[in-house]
Amino acid sequence: MRGESFRPGGIRSLVDVLLDDGWDVWLFNWRGSIDLDPVPWTLDDVALYDHPAAVRYVVAETGAAAVKVIAHCQGSTTICMAAVAGLVPEVTTIVSNGVSLHPHVPVASRAKLHVLRPLLQSREAYVDIAWGDGPERGMRTLTRNAVRLWHFECGNPTCNMASFALGSGHPALWLHSNLTHTTHDWIRHEFGKIPMSFYAQLAASERAGQIMSIRPRPELPTRYATAPPQTQARFALFAGRHNRVFLPTSQKTTYAFLKRHQPGRHSLHVLDGYGHADVFLGRHAHREVFPKMLTELHR
Repeated sequence: MRGESFRPGGIRSLVDVLLDDGWDVWLFNWRGSIDLDPVPWTLDDVALYDHPAAVRYVVAETGAAAVKVIAHCQGSTTICMAAVAGLVPEVTTIVSNGVSLHPHVPVASRAKLHVLRPLLQSREAYVDIAWGDGPERGMRTLTRNAVRLWHFECGNPTCNMASFALGSGHPALWLHSNLTHTTHDWIRHEFGKIPMSFYAQLAASERAGQIMSIRPRPELPTRYATAPPQTQARFALFAGRHNRVFLPTSQKTTYAFLKRHQPGRHSLHVLDGYGHADVFLGRHAHREVFPKMLTELHR
C-alpha cells in the first residue's frame, strides 16, 4: 500500500485525529509503497535502510529529540525489527498493529505460503493485486478467476485479490460492516505488487515462529525475537480479534516476549469487532480505536 492508507477519504482518519491533538504528522512511503517503482524487497531491507533513514530525516527536519511511530502490517514488523536491532534509538514509542515479531497465520495461509508460493514463484516475481481487474493471461488469469470463484462474498475484485494475497478469510483484511461504501470502493486503487522475496521471508519466519532474516547482515540478527531488545522504546501492540491476515496470537506472543525482557513497560490491545486494516479504515475507528492509540502516545 502507501502512506496515504492512513488517511482514506470519506471517514475521519487517524491523521485527522493526530493533527487535531497537536501532533506533527509524517507519512512514510518505504520501498514497498505503490507510489514507487516495484522492487523485490525483503523485510530486512526495510528495517536496515528505510526506517532508520526516515527517522533521521524527521529528526533533522524538525529538530525533535524523539519520534513516535504508528505502524501497520509490514510497516509494523519492519519498524519493530529496526528497533530491537538497535537501529532507531530516536524512537521512543511504537504503536504496532496486526503483527510485530511473531507472524501467526491461518491454516489456509500456511498452505499458500508453503505449497502454492513455490509454484507461483517459479513463474512470477510478484503477486499483483491489480490482477483482480485484469486483463491478464496464463497463470495470472487462472489465479484471478479462481479467486473470484472462491470469494463470492464481494464484487470488488481488489477486495477479493487482497484476501487471496494477504490472508485467508471472506474477506481477510477487514469486516465489510466496518467499511463505508466510499472506502470500500477507494481500496480498488490502493494495493499493488507484492514480491515473492517477501513471501519467501514470511514463509521462513512463519515456520520459525518469529521473524527471520533471509539476507544476513552484521547489523541484523538472524532471529529477531531471541535476544533481548536493543531499544528502550515502549511498544503498544494492537490486534483485531477477527484478523485473518495475522492471527491475534501474533501480537500476544510478541507481547509475552517483550514482557519477559522488560516487564511492566509494554501494552497489548485486542480489539473486538475489528480485523486487520479496518483498524485504520473503519468508519468508527476514530471513536473506537484512535483514542486508545492517542492514550499510548501520551503515556
